[in-house]
Amino acid sequence: MTEQTAEPWCPEAVTAPFPYEGPEALRQPVIDALCRVVDPEVAMHIVDVGLVYGVTVSDGMLHALVTMTSAACPVADVILEDVERELEAAVPADLLVHVELVWFPPWTPDRMSLSAKRFMGW
Repeated sequence: MTEQTAEPWCPEAVTAPFPYEGPEALRQPVIDALCRVVDPEVAMHIVDVGLVYGVTVSDGMLHALVTMTSAACPVADVILEDVERELEAAVPADLLVHVELVWFPPWTPDRMSLSAKRFMGW
């Protein structure tokens, strides 16, 4: 986990709180796309919540690792569809997008940005 700042992760970010491997030209569009995906249960974007575990772009494919706050998340399908849609819109059309739901390591509130924790009253 990278060091958190007092500001939320947003499209103006130049780095991301998740690992990114791939062309530098795609880094910001990927961050922007993921910041547009909102977890409707907490009304914050998934980057601030800490649901993105990493993005790799290679060999014509963008592979995003995403988790949920709970295996019982009732909106997991909605979030995953939104992630895929936003990423597909943000990268070149010839780049395949694969979004993988992962459960390890388990999500904890420690993954949230400081502003997200404040928003939640933590």
